[in-house]
Amino acid sequence: MSNPDSRTAVETALKHLLEQVPALKPLKLIAAAEVHGGRDTQLVRIEMPGPKVTKELAPDARVTLDIRRDVLNDLVDADIQSWVRAWNTGRFKATGVDQYLKLIGQVVGKTAERARQHQGAKYKH
Repeated sequence: MSNPDSRTAVETALKHLLEQVPALKPLKLIAAAEVHGGRDTQLVRIEMPGPKVTKELAPDARVTLDIRRDVLNDLVDADIQSWVRAWNTGRFKATGVDQYLKLIGQVVGKTAERARQHQGAKYKH
């Protein structure tokens, strides 16, 4: 089976992430994703809540995600810990309005920490 197009991959990855971090679901935000694959860059516009993901420019974006296609493919169905590791190791970057970046970082970080503690508690029993 071939890989989905960039728009579909972004939408699938985002929906999966939102299932794991439901506190982000009501966030009102326009974002852009620049997906780099070889010599090609696909531009994707993300509208939250939703998400509504379209293959177009996002001049109104408050946050821009810069990600290689192979990294996006790895994150499509990844758990929250994989997202955090990818961020912490620079496998993808986000730029934009600092308040949005801090809010998203705090919410994802707290959710990842709870998941990590929950996972650790399962192994202790």
